[in-house]
Amino acid sequence: MKTLDNYTIVIRPDDNHTYVAYVPAIQGFHAWGKTANEARSELNHVFDMIKEEYLEERKSLPEDVKLIIAHAC
Repeated sequence: MKTLDNYTIVIRPDDNHTYVAYVPAIQGFHAWGKTANEARSELNHVFDMIKEEYLEERKSLPEDVKLIIAHAC
């Protein structure tokens, strides 16, 4: 079974002085926190719930995706 370490994680500042952490490969998989570390920690809890949901539906977790990071000119 895959773990969160198998996925690309994006953590970025969000509105209202919070951070959002998400996994682009899994739709709807995101978490927020007051700090980047808190958002990442919350992502662990959400991943456990998502794994359980996929198991109940007898589905495999998707493969990771590669991100292309574009910088503003």
